[in-house]
Amino acid sequence: MTNTGQVVGKVVGALLANNARRATKFLSEKETIKAQRIIFGGRISKRDTRTTVVVTFGRPNYLEREFIRQCKKAGESFPVKKIQLKFPKG
Repeated sequence: MTNTGQVVGKVVGALLANNARRATKFLSEKETIKAQRIIFGGRISKRDTRTTVVVTFGRPNYLEREFIRQCKKAGESFPVKKIQLKFPKG
């Protein structure tokens, strides 16, 4: 089993380093770790240096379950090695 503290650190680090909105690590088909940046107005402010990050442990949501189905169909093994990033619009 992986050390969750290290995994959380990697997920939050990837989120902040890539200036993304959400970073997701798939540990298994039934467990994910997500870090999401709280954004007001749909954009990441370049002037505001404060950042609020929410970390979630648990089951995958609908879109993540769809991604898991596609990974299984492509033959990808779990845990998925790369952290999946989502970026804000605009």
